Amino acid sequence: MGVSAADSSPERSAVPSQADGRRLASRSMQAPRVRFAPAPTGYLHVGSARSALFNWLFARRHGGAFVLRVEDTDESKKSQEFVDAIVEPLRWLGLDWDEGPYFQSQRKHLYEAAIQKLVDGGRAYYCDLSAADSQRLAAEAGLREGYHGWSRDRDVADGDGVVVRFRVPDEGSTVIEDLIRGRVEVAHDTIADFVIRRGDGSPVFFLANAVDDHDMGISHVIRGEDLLNTTPKVKLLWEALGYGPTPAYAHLPLLVNERRQKLAKRRDSVALSEFKAEGYLPEALLNALALLGWGPPDAVEIRPMEEIVSRFSLEAVNKGSAYFDLVKLKHINNAYIKALTPVQFVAAAEPWLPEHYDLAVVEALAVEVQQRISTLSEAAGWLDWLFVDEISEYDEKSWAKAMVKGRAADRVLAELAGVLETVSFDDPATLESCALGVGNRLSEELGARVMSQAPLRVAVTGRGAGIPLWEALTHLGKERTLSRVAAARSRLAG
Repeated sequence: MGVSAADSSPERSAVPSQADGRRLASRSMQAPRVRFAPAPTGYLHVGSARSALFNWLFARRHGGAFVLRVEDTDESKKSQEFVDAIVEPLRWLGLDWDEGPYFQSQRKHLYEAAIQKLVDGGRAYYCDLSAADSQRLAAEAGLREGYHGWSRDRDVADGDGVVVRFRVPDEGSTVIEDLIRGRVEVAHDTIADFVIRRGDGSPVFFLANAVDDHDMGISHVIRGEDLLNTTPKVKLLWEALGYGPTPAYAHLPLLVNERRQKLAKRRDSVALSEFKAEGYLPEALLNALALLGWGPPDAVEIRPMEEIVSRFSLEAVNKGSAYFDLVKLKHINNAYIKALTPVQFVAAAEPWLPEHYDLAVVEALAVEVQQRISTLSEAAGWLDWLFVDEISEYDEKSWAKAMVKGRAADRVLAELAGVLETVSFDDPATLESCALGVGNRLSEELGARVMSQAPLRVAVTGRGAGIPLWEALTHLGKERTLSRVAAARSRLAG
C-alpha cells in the first residue's frame, strides 16, 4: 500500500485557492472527503494514528478522498523535522493520502480575510484586555472567573497585542448531530466570547479549521473525543461565515491505559516511533488500532486490511473509551509474524539482527523463531548461541536445575560426548535419537528417569529453554557442539 506519486515527498505543496475549494466542494457527496489534520508535535501519537486510520478507512470504504493537512500555525514548529514526524509514520503504516500535505502556515491570507469578514459584519470584535484584566472585572462584578464580553462595546482599535474575539449569540444553543455520540447540544450562555486571532496576529485553531474544512470541501470530520468541546465554536464560526451546511461530525472514543487513564506520553508507550523501533509490523499495528473503538460485525479481529476496509462503518464505533491493550497488540503482532514466509521473516527481522548472523541459518530456523516472538526485536535473542564460538555465560537457574540437581548429569555429558563424536550432524532425527538414547540407557541402568536433553541444551546454548534443539545443532556443527559439551563437563567437575 504505497503513497501516491503526487505525495512522494513531504515538501510543502502549493496552497489551494478558494476556487479550488469551491471545485472540491462541488464534487458529489456520494464520495466523502475527510481530512487528517495533526499539529506538529515531533512525534505521532497512537491516538492521532487511530484518527488517521479511521479517516482513511472511511474514505476507502466509500470511495472518497483522504486529505492530509498540517496545522502548523505555531511559528516554532514550522520545520521539515516536524513535518517528517507526521509524514514518515503515516508512510510506514501505509496510510496513503490523496491530497496534500497542505500547510496552514501557507494559508494565513485566507484566515485574515475570514476574520475581517466577521469583524466587518459585527460577529467579532477587537479586545485589548489581558487575562488579569478579565479576572479583575469579573471579581468587581461578582461574576465567576473568566471573560464576560467586557470589550463588546468598547470600540477597541486594532494594534499590537490586540486579539479578536467571536461574539457568541446571547441566546439559543448549538446542536451537533454526532455520528457516534448522537445529539450534543451546547447552550450559548455557557460559551464565552472566544479568541479567534491572537495578539501576534496568528489565527486560533477554531477559525483555521472552519476556513480550511470549507475551502477543501471536507464532508466528514472524524477525530478524537477530546476535541468535541471545540466543535460548537467551529460550527458557530462556520455559520457566521455563511458557509452553509456543516460537515458531518464523528468523535472517536478516548484511548485509555489499563488503569482507564487517558494515554499520556510521560507515562505510557504512545509514540509510533517506539513501536517501530521495537519491531512491530505496520500491518499488525494498523489491525490493532482499527479495533480501538470499532469491531467487525463477525467478531473476527485479526484479518487483512482489505477486509477491515470492506466492513468498516462509523455506526459501529463505540461511545465508550477504548483500552489500548499492549498484551493484545503483542498477540496480534505475533499472529502477523507467524504468517510471514521464512524469506519474508528474515527480510523483516534483518534490521534487528547483528551483522555476524548468518541469514541462511536464520531462514532455516525462522519458523521456530516466529512461533515464539511478539516483536521482531526479540528474534536475535533466540539464535545468539548459534553465532558464537563458545558459551561465555550460563543461566544459573538453568544450570542448577539441569546440571547440579539433574540426575547423573556428569555421566550424561560424558556419554553424549562419546555418542555425538561418532554420528553425522546432517540429520536432526539421528541427533535426537542418539541423544535421547543416552538418557534411556542410563534410566534403565540406574532404575530412575535420567534426562539427557536438558543437560545437552544448557551445555550448548547456556540456558534451559529455546527453539527445538536438533535442527539447530546441524547448523551449530559437530566441532562446536562437542567443544561446548566438554566445557560444561569441566565446569561441572570444577
